[in-house]
Amino acid sequence: MYSDTIAALSSGALPCGVAVVRVSGTKASVVMTTLAGALPTPRHASLRTFRARDGTPIDKGIALFFDGPATATGEDIAEFHLHGGRAVVAAFLDAVARIDGVRLAQAGEFTRRAFENGRMDLTEAEGLADLLAAETEGQRRAAFAQAGGTLRTLYEGWMTRLTRARAMVEASFDFADEGDVGDRADAGVRDAVAGIREAIGLHLDKAGRGEILRSGFKVAIVGAPNAGKSSLLNALAEREAAIVTDVPGTTRDVISVTLDLAGVPVILSDTAGIRHTRDAVEAIGIARARAAMAEADLILALEDPAQTPGPLSRLKGLLSYVKPSLGAVGHAIEENDRESASAAGAPNAKRDVLTVRTKVDLAGGGDTRGHAHHLEEGGYDFAISATTGAGLSALVEAIASKARSAVGDPENVIPLRVRQRELLQDTARILSEFLATPDMPAEIAAETLRRASNRLGALTGQVGVEDLLDVIFSEFCIGK
Repeated sequence: MYSDTIAALSSGALPCGVAVVRVSGTKASVVMTTLAGALPTPRHASLRTFRARDGTPIDKGIALFFDGPATATGEDIAEFHLHGGRAVVAAFLDAVARIDGVRLAQAGEFTRRAFENGRMDLTEAEGLADLLAAETEGQRRAAFAQAGGTLRTLYEGWMTRLTRARAMVEASFDFADEGDVGDRADAGVRDAVAGIREAIGLHLDKAGRGEILRSGFKVAIVGAPNAGKSSLLNALAEREAAIVTDVPGTTRDVISVTLDLAGVPVILSDTAGIRHTRDAVEAIGIARARAAMAEADLILALEDPAQTPGPLSRLKGLLSYVKPSLGAVGHAIEENDRESASAAGAPNAKRDVLTVRTKVDLAGGGDTRGHAHHLEEGGYDFAISATTGAGLSALVEAIASKARSAVGDPENVIPLRVRQRELLQDTARILSEFLATPDMPAEIAAETLRRASNRLGALTGQVGVEDLLDVIFSEFCIGK
């Protein structure tokens, strides 16, 4: 429990219909009696007139009091529901801060107190932060599941199993002189550890999905100059995000917009036209296009057939120029690249390519009545017109389908953060060390399993996270 009491506006931006000021700490009851006249029945709403210490009325609203430890922070909490005017809230917070032992809260301080008072673990706190930041339905569902303790339950289960294995190993030398205890105590430990290692490995296989859901499914729009890349970006974004001209090389930098497709954040990046150039600035843009392509989960390879000698011929050359391993259009990166990306935990290890014929409204004098023949004759995945909108809905659905596939079910138990993934990788590595050395002395085996336990404990905040707390809780807004 903390010696000081904190207060903050815990509702939305002002002005608003109702503003909620929350106070947490040992003097929450003092704040309530000072400003509302008396302590209401715990967990029952009471209509009160709120007054400053000199008796000046501030507002009339609802007062609520929650006695700890069965509260959000584990401390006594007072809540004041006011009219949401800026002057009202400012006057009320000024009156609260004038009470001895009470101060205004810092960002994330309420949630940090909840963590440090045992009301939630670190994965639940991170889930709550992600829930507050969620912009898509998929992000909301995943964050809500994590804030509800899905990861905590999983990780604590592994911790319990690992602790039992450690106890058996330690008993094998602590009680070696007690009859046959030393001979039987560590029996089955290796099987138990192997089961935990396998479960962690399966869990890590989903880590890329969590990273995509949290950070976005990256789509790189690539092609030769004037292939229609910027026009497509604007059409999908439904705004003028990129400059469109007939001058080749207009786009010099990567321009990105984020869309919500099927509940998944999809980041579309327009890139510089790929070609051989002696222009230093354009060359930088092309290098950035190559980098965006290398990082993408999906590549939209655009081609205007009017610029090429034959269907897909120039496009294949383009892809080979940008990244040789992508010379085979429609294929993901080569097997060796796939394996190295997977080993690094990269979310884009299964990058794919969709070939898109553009400007079909200009084919045949503007005849856009059937794009099937464009696809059949040219070998493209899609034929579109950013001007008329022809073919765009099918392309968007394909992008959304690939994004959904990359993420999977958001409510599945998946690690959403890099911190979680790195700790799991450390745990798996240490357990692999244990399993790879069957003749490891019992004392060293116990120490190896203790190191793995510490890594698991850091996931939920049980051990070794003091240096991370300021970083994690700074993500929250003041009042949460």
